[in-house]
Amino acid sequence: MSRLISLMAAIAGALLMFAPGAGAAPSDFEGPLFGVTSRPHGALFVADTGQGIVRLGADSAELWAPLPAVTDIARRTKRSFWAITSGDNSNKWLWKVWRNRAVRVADLFAFEKTRNPHPAEVDSNPFDVESLGRRRAVVADAGGNDLILVRGNGTMRLVAVLPDEPVSTQNAKDLAGCPEPGNPDFAFVCDLPAEIPAEAVATSVVVRPERFYVGELKGFPAPLGESRLWRIDRDTRGADCGTSPKCHVAVDGLTSIIDLAWHDGRLYAAQIDDASWLAVETGQVTGGSVHSCNVWTGRCDEVVSGQPILAAITVRLNGSIWGAINALIPGQADVVRLRPGA
Repeated sequence: MSRLISLMAAIAGALLMFAPGAGAAPSDFEGPLFGVTSRPHGALFVADTGQGIVRLGADSAELWAPLPAVTDIARRTKRSFWAITSGDNSNKWLWKVWRNRAVRVADLFAFEKTRNPHPAEVDSNPFDVESLGRRRAVVADAGGNDLILVRGNGTMRLVAVLPDEPVSTQNAKDLAGCPEPGNPDFAFVCDLPAEIPAEAVATSVVVRPERFYVGELKGFPAPLGESRLWRIDRDTRGADCGTSPKCHVAVDGLTSIIDLAWHDGRLYAAQIDDASWLAVETGQVTGGSVHSCNVWTGRCDEVVSGQPILAAITVRLNGSIWGAINALIPGQADVVRLRPGA
């Protein structure tokens, strides 16, 4: 499903006329923005695909480490990050990054080409990374629809692959304007049956002591209320989450999950747009939201709403939520506080 993100980036310029305003256009980012993380009491760090890792202070921004095509970062040690890139097939890597220095660790496209756990096609789009300490990281691949454990020596193991699921085509038909779509390129949508299989695009992962939580962005036809949060046992290897007892659906009923964060016993899920990612692609942006979820009861409460093209979040120690908004739009991509802390 790397085509999804590349298409979204390709139409970013066209979306300028549709995106709601978000204040003055910042000059610190080239965009698109897909990852935000924070130190416990200090700066925010942003994965800016146009240039690299940007450090945000109280009133300043600087390029902390050049790394074009970076899609996400995670704290590795006090002075270093894990980072992933998702450029062409020669630049889909896990990296160790220090200030102004980056070292390749593992070729994630090579893993996909060799293993291809989701057999639809050979497709890798490393989209989210979380740290398991200085020697290991776990990567959510939005192309392979899977979760990959990577060691610092470059060895990789499949944790789990997410299953396809039959979903409604109604949202795609509504966005296309069926029965008479204004854009002839969407005419095929009107002829779709009521349901078709959709891929479970793995866009996000959170690490807990005994479990991984993985968020999915349902692929085409971009249904409403069909994105799930998976709970996967930490010792899982090589699982098909459609059948494995190591995988459980913790939360259902969300839409186009793009990022996750953990704070104070709750899982926070960001939706890129409440009308789905296809609303973004078709220039019908309505605004994304953040939901605070109890992973044991499955109940979620909306805590942030109406954020244009919300592509990444982080929750700081005081409970404040920060996120990347207008994340695909050149000249408007920004990182802002979405909710104040306690």
